[in-house]
Amino acid sequence: MSDWFSDERATFGDRLAGARDAAGLSQADLARKIGVKEKTIHAWEDDVSEPRANRLQMLAGLLNVSLMWLLTGEGEGVADPESDIEPVPEDVETVLTDLRLMRAEMGRMADRIALMEKRLRSVIRGSDA
Repeated sequence: MSDWFSDERATFGDRLAGARDAAGLSQADLARKIGVKEKTIHAWEDDVSEPRANRLQMLAGLLNVSLMWLLTGEGEGVADPESDIEPVPEDVETVLTDLRLMRAEMGRMADRIALMEKRLRSVIRGSDA
């Protein structure tokens, strides 16, 4: 078995989408089953937001995967997707890995920007008083 859903190659959202697909559920089906809006599932699969612990447990149970697999790709999960596509050359794999790292870094930077914006707003509000 390859490391298709490993933490190095896949995000939480990738694993959630893979498990949902393997279970034969649409985003709307999954949303209905766990009591959230479809846009919430979409945001989770796009790694825009993450579910709370109680929803994680529900997802793991409903999708028949372990909680650890959803979070890290280790443990009981779904099989790697079967593909007739030729193996990707190493240089392309390196680019994909770099892109994933850059996306993670952009997320951290967005969090830092939001914190700085919040601090600036509090300074502005303080000077208006």
